[in-house]
Amino acid sequence: MYSDPNILQQLFGFSAFREGQKKAVESLLGGNSTLAIFPTGSGKSLCYQFVATQLPHLTLVVSPLLALMKDQLEFLHSKGIAAASIDSTLTPEQNKQVMNDVRSGQCKILMVSVERFKNERFRQFIESVQVSMLVVDEAHCISEWGHNFRPDYLKLPAYQKELNIPLVLLLTATATKKVKEDMAARFDVAPANIIQTGFYRPNLNLHVRPVHEPYKNQALLEEIQKQKGAGIVYVTLQNSAEEVARVLQQQGFAAKAYHAGLDSDVRQGIQQDFMHNKLQVVVATIAFGMGIDKSDIRFVVHYDLPKSIENYSQEIGRGGRDGKAANCTVLANLDGLVTIENFVYGDTPDKSAIQRVIDDISAQAPAHINSAAQNDSPTNGENNVYQWETQINSLSSASNIRQLPLKTLLVQLELANVIRPLYAYFAEYKFRFISEKTTILGLFSEERARFLDAVFTHSNMKKVWGIIDFDSIYQHYGAERARVVAALEYLHEHNHIELASRLITDVYRVDYEKLQAADLAERLARYFAENERKEIERIAALVSFFELNTCLSYNLSAYFDDSQAPNECGHCSVCQGNVARLSYSNPIPTPNPDQISEAIAALKAHLSGKFDGPITSSICCRFLTGMTMPLFTRFKVRQVKGFGSCENCRYADVKAMVDAINQ
Repeated sequence: MYSDPNILQQLFGFSAFREGQKKAVESLLGGNSTLAIFPTGSGKSLCYQFVATQLPHLTLVVSPLLALMKDQLEFLHSKGIAAASIDSTLTPEQNKQVMNDVRSGQCKILMVSVERFKNERFRQFIESVQVSMLVVDEAHCISEWGHNFRPDYLKLPAYQKELNIPLVLLLTATATKKVKEDMAARFDVAPANIIQTGFYRPNLNLHVRPVHEPYKNQALLEEIQKQKGAGIVYVTLQNSAEEVARVLQQQGFAAKAYHAGLDSDVRQGIQQDFMHNKLQVVVATIAFGMGIDKSDIRFVVHYDLPKSIENYSQEIGRGGRDGKAANCTVLANLDGLVTIENFVYGDTPDKSAIQRVIDDISAQAPAHINSAAQNDSPTNGENNVYQWETQINSLSSASNIRQLPLKTLLVQLELANVIRPLYAYFAEYKFRFISEKTTILGLFSEERARFLDAVFTHSNMKKVWGIIDFDSIYQHYGAERARVVAALEYLHEHNHIELASRLITDVYRVDYEKLQAADLAERLARYFAENERKEIERIAALVSFFELNTCLSYNLSAYFDDSQAPNECGHCSVCQGNVARLSYSNPIPTPNPDQISEAIAALKAHLSGKFDGPITSSICCRFLTGMTMPLFTRFKVRQVKGFGSCENCRYADVKAMVDAINQ
């Protein structure tokens, strides 16, 4: 039998598979790519961990968060299974050791982030290794219908084909029917190999407690005082995490704030203290929780509204993984809607910003293509194609589009066949000698020694480090970039040089005719507007869910395409007779037209002579509501009077007033 329970016991110490695990394992070992949808905490990871030990070659795991990787690696190492990650925390020596262990077959499981595939050095390495299985953790990130869509995930099916990986396992806890179908289609997973266990967890008690803002701290204290054991309090903003943690500390609770603004070693320390019961409460933004494998979390409190039903589901799913009861309470009012909605509006690029990206791509077109276009000469086939190079940081700054929506924009241009990614490379490679140059050259045949001498000679040496000049090497020796990089990697692996690289540059193939389509910017702007509408609808669905008058557990399961939950769980706030009605603590402030006019005038005066693009309504709205964008960082706009003056107003109200003023 494929899923031998003896192997499970020997390797992992478990006497039997949990629901769904055995089916997923047997599907994979039968050679079928598989999608496994199990609730948070129900053992999704064991599916790939078991299968990886039975496959001949490497299992490559793509995971979205470093904390998630580290926890899984710790578990695998505790079971004596050779696994590693390649990530930003590794020293050059550690990185080299991991690659050697993978090449030798000693390492069975390698974990990376999806962004690692953009790394020229990583791709060259992974192409030289046989991979038996690709595992995509948090696979809902590939779906544009999902709540945590990550554009780079859309590239994974292509990477699978390029690397000839025969088997794929997709793992997620939160997938609506539409997301499930989307994931399966992208990786050619047959319907028979979609394995979904029941979503309903009978030990989670779901409660919605309407609370106006001034009474929220008191309500939080009451909730925590009821609880025994450890818990998580989720907030939206970093400063809220600090403030709420301070309130709890003053009341004698062992509590700390956790958010992305803290140094990684501080975050790691908080996580460890929580795991070892030195902390009772972590007050956290969404940054906390992914991969936290603490089984005895007894309560999860949402101090602020979560971003969506999917986020809510993931966050409460961290409670009660030991099967014992956990209380999941939302301290709910509508005040937080403004903040959540503003996050959505902040990620929608202007049509003029989209046009700046299109113009940047056009600007690199060779003269003959530009000339033909200006003269309306027909161009077709390969005559119409050229390469465009870009660095995401500089393009984000130049276009005034934040990096995540910019990546989404580039993916949409790919899907429209306007651009096609060719490869990415580091704009700069530099090295320093560990062995003497003459010693290195003496190790190789005459031709190879001449080639390496050309590499060293045509590098710009600055004291200790030399920067590789690929163009000069090609002109004087005729060696292609790929050969130079391979040689440098070889010398680095054998401790003859130390190698460093930076400034990743993406190279795309461009179809100039499609790029010049008159409605391209308009189509892309419509796409983002539609995404914006979907996200706002997702927020409205969240509020509707919390105000339901039928069982919350049943409705949450139904949202994720599970019809097996009981119609009445008996232990949610609705089943206990407490239907929530949410309201605003105070009326939402109405934007002041005089104040807005004054602030816009100050913004335009500040940007005059600095920014050559149009100062659009959305730029004004983001300025007034206190959002971040590349333009504001580059020109220190936060210092301008009026920045954030409407941060408590609804974005739609601010936009209506700005549009009226700008007419």
